[in-house]
Amino acid sequence: MALVPYGLARPFLFALDAEAAHDLTLSTLAATQGHALAALYRTAQVQDPIQVAGLAFPNRVGLAAGLDKNARCIDGLGAMGFGFVEVGTVTPLPQDGSPKPRMFRLPKARALINRLGFNNQGLDAFVRNVQQSALRREKNPSLLLGLNIGKNAATPIENATADYLTCLDGVYPHADYITVNISSPNTKNLRSLQSDAALDALLGAIAERRELLAQRHGQRKPVFLKIAPDLDAAQIEVIAATLRRYGTDSAGQVTNAWGVVATNTTLSREAIKGLPHAEETGGLSGAPVLQMSNQVIAQLRAALGRDFPIIGVGGILGADDAVAKIRAGADVVQIYTGLIYGGPALVKASALAIAALRAP
Repeated sequence: MALVPYGLARPFLFALDAEAAHDLTLSTLAATQGHALAALYRTAQVQDPIQVAGLAFPNRVGLAAGLDKNARCIDGLGAMGFGFVEVGTVTPLPQDGSPKPRMFRLPKARALINRLGFNNQGLDAFVRNVQQSALRREKNPSLLLGLNIGKNAATPIENATADYLTCLDGVYPHADYITVNISSPNTKNLRSLQSDAALDALLGAIAERRELLAQRHGQRKPVFLKIAPDLDAAQIEVIAATLRRYGTDSAGQVTNAWGVVATNTTLSREAIKGLPHAEETGGLSGAPVLQMSNQVIAQLRAALGRDFPIIGVGGILGADDAVAKIRAGADVVQIYTGLIYGGPALVKASALAIAALRAP
């Protein structure tokens, strides 16, 4: 159990600018991970194993990408009881992202708006950080690692595939799974890659490169596609149909080669009208996204069938929210904004609640 309740630290952090608090938290984790001070936030990992996409997840609660874009704090975040941790999004070249301020809290809605814009130190620094983590050096089987990849803002959308392939080459040897982020609202035209022809071309190129990498490294690793919540039923069906083509064999059996992460942040402001910062541009995360995300998950599950891997993310602020996402059709779930509002205790509570679903 963590020695310092998060409730004591949160007022201090919330007194700071949102991005300043974010940076301070990551710097603290980076400085303390692997040391005795990690006891301040270490939380026992709930054991609730499940096989998804051919991977053995220790429990069904993970960290979503976006919190640790540079993979600096894998071990510190892993100590909070997660069954898996996803870091990134990384781009081939370093980039500063959007001008500040670019992250805003909406406490009354238990939400965040961010327009960070894939700010990161680039692929080379990212891979070095992953390699230096105890998780990778010790080949720790008690925690899975997802690596999330994207495109540089300066890369024209018609050349986006080249950026994804560069990142795939770099992260492949170090990931348990790879997530292809085509749904951030903060990179111009990125969401256009979710359309039929563009998506098919991108997945085709990634599938071809993944087979070469599998031969080179002796292991075929699953690739997940991260999609937006702002999709209508027809758009979801197009994505599902494309994933089925790549993720099932000639007999219609799921191959575990592909999965989907549903969902990223939303551009909708319906749930936060009138609140301070509600009109800031960027992606909205937190409680207002829960139902939108769950609807997408339910539609995907109906379209993809029982066995296709789905990671559910968006709006988990309590254990009941995590359970609702599993009931909507997710195999496992991820938390981000909920960690900021609730701290590491949310990880354990969610994992216990989900585990109870399988209790006799």
